[in-house]
Amino acid sequence: MENEPGAPGRMNASGGILKYGSVRSAAADWSVYPLGTMFRVKGQPHTYVVDDYGSALAGTNTIDIFKPCLNTMRQWGTRETEITVIQWGSYERSVRLLKGRVRHDHCRHMYHGCMKKLSCRVASKDIASNGAL
Repeated sequence: MENEPGAPGRMNASGGILKYGSVRSAAADWSVYPLGTMFRVKGQPHTYVVDDYGSALAGTNTIDIFKPCLNTMRQWGTRETEITVIQWGSYERSVRLLKGRVRHDHCRHMYHGCMKKLSCRVASKDIASNGAL
């Protein structure tokens, strides 16, 4: 499979370096949690930012939090947990980055999902501005 931008090493899909400090990186389906979405995991002290995606996450309501080593990742494991979104990211920014990657099935899925959300948002604003609500 051809590598996508952001795939090698510790680079994220948005072109930066994966974070593991007070703010930590997370991957998600950008049509569910758009690029830049910030959230907290219940019971954890850290803030996470969605700056990556993964093919297994497309079409799911799943978030993958970045752990810098295999041992730490195994300690966390797979779990269902509650999150609180602090700030929603940008569907527009997600679309700009995904547009050139639609040859990959998961990117195409996220791109079309983001476009649908953007068109719904525009339609809602049009209805509100016309006084139809």
